[in-house]
Amino acid sequence: MAIRRALVSVSDKTGIVELCRELAQQGVQVISTGGTKSLLEKENVPVIGISEVTGFPEILDGRVKTLHPAVHSGLLAIRDDAEHIKQMEELNLDYIDLVIVNLYPFKETISKPDVSYEDAIENIDIGGPTMLRSAAKNHAFVTVVVDAGDYSQVLEEIRGGGDTTLETRKRLAAKVFRHTSAYDALISDYFAEQLDNPLPESLTVTYEKVQELRYGENPHQKAAFYRKPLSSAGNITSAEQLHGKELSYNNINDANAALAIVKEFDEPAVVAVKHMNPCGVGIGASIDEAYVKAYESDPTSIFGGIIAANRTIGAETATRLNDLFLEIVIAPEFTPEALEILQRKKNIRLMRIGNLPSAAERSSEWLVTSVEGGMLVQQSDVHSLSDRDIKVVTNRAPTEEELKQLLFAWKVVKHVKSNAILLASDNMTVGVGAGQMNRVGAARIAIEQAGDKARGAVLASDAFFPMGDTVELAAKAGVTAIVQPGGSIKDEESIAAANAHNIAMIVTGVRHFKH
Repeated sequence: MAIRRALVSVSDKTGIVELCRELAQQGVQVISTGGTKSLLEKENVPVIGISEVTGFPEILDGRVKTLHPAVHSGLLAIRDDAEHIKQMEELNLDYIDLVIVNLYPFKETISKPDVSYEDAIENIDIGGPTMLRSAAKNHAFVTVVVDAGDYSQVLEEIRGGGDTTLETRKRLAAKVFRHTSAYDALISDYFAEQLDNPLPESLTVTYEKVQELRYGENPHQKAAFYRKPLSSAGNITSAEQLHGKELSYNNINDANAALAIVKEFDEPAVVAVKHMNPCGVGIGASIDEAYVKAYESDPTSIFGGIIAANRTIGAETATRLNDLFLEIVIAPEFTPEALEILQRKKNIRLMRIGNLPSAAERSSEWLVTSVEGGMLVQQSDVHSLSDRDIKVVTNRAPTEEELKQLLFAWKVVKHVKSNAILLASDNMTVGVGAGQMNRVGAARIAIEQAGDKARGAVLASDAFFPMGDTVELAAKAGVTAIVQPGGSIKDEESIAAANAHNIAMIVTGVRHFKH
């Protein structure tokens, strides 16, 4: 069945003139509306207005133009159903064989920082999604195009046989339903934000594909990378890859973890991550000093790791980085000299992230975690300690230097998988115990990793001590100060142990579990 009539109404007019001119040359009657019709007329493309089809004018500032039986019967009629054919003939209605529609730019509208509520609402498309869904439902007979990237294939098939194949129509219909679903999800999210109702009775999330991935965590698992349509800047989805192999599933996860940690700091900071846990974090007067501290935190584990910096990487730091095998280096910017040095390695991935928000500017986002048969939704953990959060519970208060190191350790331990214990000294991590089934086990790992550096270090715990044994272990290693949330029924046991060993302890009242 040849395509005879096409209905065209697009907000993104890329390629539409060329497409419609070719359709007209193939003997297809082009019907259009509003601005699309005006453009085609200006370009001398044969076109008729929607009002000539409906016998009814476009009204209410264009809000009502295609919502008419003459349009939707033409889209929904089953072409081999005798009763449908009879009704179409009796009512003198004609079929529409091809629909080319893209929707009002709702996403682009609400992404403007000064957008008004009224402007957002006006950019909710009604007629467009309705036509798309009607045409997609009847894809056995109707071709529907929502993506300019599909124009060339549709034209090629029309040239070849006058119509598209059923396989193509199925594929395009599926794309339509994905497109309208994502469009509606954005509108739903906008209303949830306006009404301060981020956890409504039903939740639809939409993401846009960034790339297919070679595989997931392991080679036998399929995977792809998606981003939120209105994702904020300064994250892995907005990073620009300057060099190296394609990112893997594990690369993306680790880079995301490294960025989350480095955003905790306003001073120059470098973070090294392996398997979603920090293996080295350092801060300093310069990014090079911070990198040296991060490297010296754990020279073994950093091998094959992910590096994130919150300042431009220059030649000096790049030369040090080039001495290691690293999967990714991610930074706001690289100097030309640094890029020249780092690009000597063919496979290292270099990612430019642009300006990062200050620690105070970070905002919480809603995180989605899949579980079998469902999902969990929670706010991201961007809590920062203030002076009023800190309470000294031991006889000895921490010294000024100890407090500085405690606050540094607290910023990092929140990003370590629970149960988590972290040791820090001289503006760097010296021991990390991650993901253990009990807190003493995590402490043993951190202390063993720190070795002699444990003496004089401070210790941070992501959750309270259930008893005093972790404090005893820390005391034997030479730890001088501890930060922990408090709140255990045996807090007094831990406090007493700290007092017995002249360890300063502060509690925060905030837990940082990370599973």
